[in-house]
Amino acid sequence: MPTVQVHNSTQPDITYLPDKKNWQARTARRLAEEELRKELPEGFPEQLEGPKLWTGADYQDHEDQWVYELNEQELREIQDAVDDFDASDKPLSAINKDTFNLPTLGPKIKALVNDNVVDGRGFLVVRGIDPDKYNRKQQVIAYAGVSSHIGTRGLQGKHVLAHITDLVTTKERDLKDILAPAYTNDHQVYHTDAGDIISLFAIGVAENGGRSKIASSWTVYNEIARTRPDLIHTLSQDWIFDHTTYSEKGATVRPLLFHEDNKLIIQYARRNFTGFGQNPRSEEIPPITEAQAEALDTLHYLGEKHSLAIEFKKGDIQYINNLSIFHARDAYTDSETNRRHLLRLWLHPENSWKIPKQLKPLWDRLYFDERVETFPLEPTIRH
Repeated sequence: MPTVQVHNSTQPDITYLPDKKNWQARTARRLAEEELRKELPEGFPEQLEGPKLWTGADYQDHEDQWVYELNEQELREIQDAVDDFDASDKPLSAINKDTFNLPTLGPKIKALVNDNVVDGRGFLVVRGIDPDKYNRKQQVIAYAGVSSHIGTRGLQGKHVLAHITDLVTTKERDLKDILAPAYTNDHQVYHTDAGDIISLFAIGVAENGGRSKIASSWTVYNEIARTRPDLIHTLSQDWIFDHTTYSEKGATVRPLLFHEDNKLIIQYARRNFTGFGQNPRSEEIPPITEAQAEALDTLHYLGEKHSLAIEFKKGDIQYINNLSIFHARDAYTDSETNRRHLLRLWLHPENSWKIPKQLKPLWDRLYFDERVETFPLEPTIRH
């Protein structure tokens, strides 16, 4: 059932879980009562073009276009590389494309991701690994090893590897300690993570539900730019991000939407503006505006309108362009025999996009500042 959301009374009528009637009423009220801008901000295009413009209907019944099935030779390469690294007694932080040698698959998977994720439509699923043949450490070795041929690992809080699984129903964590829906079995709204490429490795799948849902932010942009250019102004202006519940940073200020080097980039998570669960947005920082509340809901519902739903198979590795793709998740139910459990990496490819100056401090923390890479083998909460 949906996670109960505690509402900050200084905020507009909005929580982490979107309410379509509230969104429609807010939209109607603002259109009737406000003088809204009818031109786009300077530097933003009237419409975007290219392969990153798609809707779910374009790909829903065409897995052959976005799933790469590993062949026997490639699976043997992965097995050999896992065995060699596991026997080496090297720390997991030593996993790279040299210590995890994939003579055939390495160059191929790098090219596939460059062509289909960095460029192209923005997403790819690699299928065929059997996680049940490995112990947990070997699962991590296989996943991090294959992904090391794609890019540099990014820091996720204190670790470079995250576990996405329900910790509330299992009573491994109390709901008051949960700051993000990733650690519940509730549905997640459309958002981005941090970094260039988001990767998920399904070492376990749910008994029911839990579809991964993705949508093109370029397609969503075109619809908003055509129908509500005032919201492009809202999204491209400064927002106050609330980090107070999980970071020493407190609050930061930057836009959600950028147009850099002829590419549209969006970076945001709804919980930074609404809070999540029993941890609402801090009352010590200003509330979001009515325009920002409408913009958040508009992103979510247009993302849903244009989304592609992906049923994870055990062993799937999903790679998505986090700069051009929103992602979300359906609610799910686990059982004693089937538990949804994803491993996550944030990757920075060699041919990465140019990053706006407002995002550079974040990218430095993720990828470039000095750090120690740690790989928890069991679920932890990212702070």
